[in-house]
Amino acid sequence: MSDCCGVPQQTGITTPGEKVTAEAARCAECGGEGRSVPRQTVLHHVRSEEYARVGDEAYRFCPSPNCQVVYYGDDGGRFTVEDVRELVTAKASGDERPLCYCFGFTEGDAREEIARTGKSTIPTRISQLIKEGMCACEVRNPSGACCLGQVNQTVKCLAEDHRTATETATTPLHDCCSR
Repeated sequence: MSDCCGVPQQTGITTPGEKVTAEAARCAECGGEGRSVPRQTVLHHVRSEEYARVGDEAYRFCPSPNCQVVYYGDDGGRFTVEDVRELVTAKASGDERPLCYCFGFTEGDAREEIARTGKSTIPTRISQLIKEGMCACEVRNPSGACCLGQVNQTVKCLAEDHRTATETATTPLHDCCSR
């Protein structure tokens, strides 16, 4: 589908050639720096009753876990977690939290597999599907970025929690697993 996962993701908040003021690059709600996302990504994720509010302005994804804003535009448009169709990884927690939007894996899927086998094959399975050209993260993931880094981080944290729980008969939950 796309090459979004085959190349390193840009870490900046703008795309090449994009000029934006410092104020526009920051979420008006929390002040966090946003990542540019295509209008198509916003349209894919907002509820159908919100389509008319999606203008031609440039949009950004707000990654701050404690902020209710998902998308904000350079001209003041904004969409919150209530305006989108599904849970947003950066703003959700628990077993229903999406880890991979292209292939439907959740935190619960990883947690269950680790509890059952001691490890998770989800990152490997996602990597294989990426190699087969089957991802479309720039549209399917609300952040407009490849999920694999977050998947790896979450799986690592869940595996550590599982090992600790097995060794001490408790069930700790690290912050990295929920955000």
